[in-house]
Amino acid sequence: MTRWRRFAAHLRYRGRQLYRWVHSHVPRRVWLAVVTPGLLLATGTVGYRWIEGDPWTYFDGFYMTAITLTTIGYGETHPLSNYGRVFTVVLAYSGIFTLAYFASELVRSVVTGELRQVIGRQWVDDQLATLSGHLIVCGYGRMGRIVCAELERQKRRFVFVEKAPDALKDAPYHYGLSLVGDATADELLRKAGVERARALISVVGSDSDNLYITLSARLLNPKLLIVARAEEEDAESKLRKVGANKVISPYLAGAHRAVQAALRPTVLHFMEMAARPELLDLQIEEIRVAPGSPLAGRALHQAQIRESLDVVVVGVMRPGGELLYNPKPELVLEPETVLIALGQRRQLDRLEALAGADRP
Repeated sequence: MTRWRRFAAHLRYRGRQLYRWVHSHVPRRVWLAVVTPGLLLATGTVGYRWIEGDPWTYFDGFYMTAITLTTIGYGETHPLSNYGRVFTVVLAYSGIFTLAYFASELVRSVVTGELRQVIGRQWVDDQLATLSGHLIVCGYGRMGRIVCAELERQKRRFVFVEKAPDALKDAPYHYGLSLVGDATADELLRKAGVERARALISVVGSDSDNLYITLSARLLNPKLLIVARAEEEDAESKLRKVGANKVISPYLAGAHRAVQAALRPTVLHFMEMAARPELLDLQIEEIRVAPGSPLAGRALHQAQIRESLDVVVVGVMRPGGELLYNPKPELVLEPETVLIALGQRRQLDRLEALAGADRP
C-alpha cells in the first residue's frame, strides 16, 4: 500500500509540473483546444452511465462518447432512453464545434510557428540546464555579433543574451544558444548557467549595465573569468574593482592596432595570422599544466616541448599570476602553470594531451 501511495504522490507531482509548464509555455487557446476534447470525453463517459444506468458500463459510455464526438455513428451500444438521446444530441453538437476549433488551432499553431517556438524554447531550456564550461555573451549588438561569430568559428559552446527578441531571430549558430532577457538580472544569469560557465563576456552598449552585469556575475561565481567592455575612460577602473578580469575599450584597442599597423605592420600581420587558423596553420594557445601531468614538476628543458613537439613556449604564467616572457630552460613547470605556446594546431593538441588539460 505504501508503494502505491508513493506512486500516486509521484504522479501528482509530475502532473503539477506538467500543468505549470503547459500554463507558462503553451498559448492559452492551444492548450484549451487540447483539454476541451478530453473533458467532453470524460463528461460523456460518466453521463451515459449516470443517465442510463444498467446495463451501461463506463466503458460503454466511453465508446459511445468517442463515436459520437467523432461523428462516426456506428449505432447505439445499448437502447437509449429519451434523456439519453437528448444527451447524445448535445454531445454530438459539442463535439463537432470542439473538434473543428481544435483542428483550426492546431493548423494555426503549425503555420504561424507557435508550436515550433514552444518546442524550441523547451529544447533550449533543457540544453541550458546541462551546459557546463561554456561562455556567456551579454549583449548582441555590433560587438556582440562579432564575439559570437568568433566563438562559433572556434567551435566553443556559448550562450548569448539580448533584451530585444527581434535581434535574436535566425541567429546562424550551431554552438550558441540564445536567451531573451535582461542580463543584469541574477535569475537570467543563473538560467544562462553562470555558476557553471568558464567565462563571461559583457559587451552591452552601456557602461552602467556592464558594471552591474560584472558585479552580479562575480557574486554568483567568484571563480568566473569576466571580460567587460568599457566605453568611457573612467569605467575601466570601476569594472576592475567590481570583479572584471579584463576590460576592453573598443576605441583604445582600435587606436593601438592602428599604431601597430603603421609602425610594425609585419609584426601585426604575423599576430593576426597566428590568431586566425583559417589563414595559417599556426596558432597561439594557452595550455594549463594539470596536477599529475608528466610535465608537472619538470624543468622546461627536461620536458623537451620544442624538440619533441616542435612547439615554441613564448611565455609562462605561474600559479601565483606572475607572467614570464621567453622563460628560461631551467624554469620548473609547477601544477596549474599556464603555457603560452606557438605552433601548429595538431602539435598544440599533442601538447594539451601531454599537459593533461582541456582547452581553456
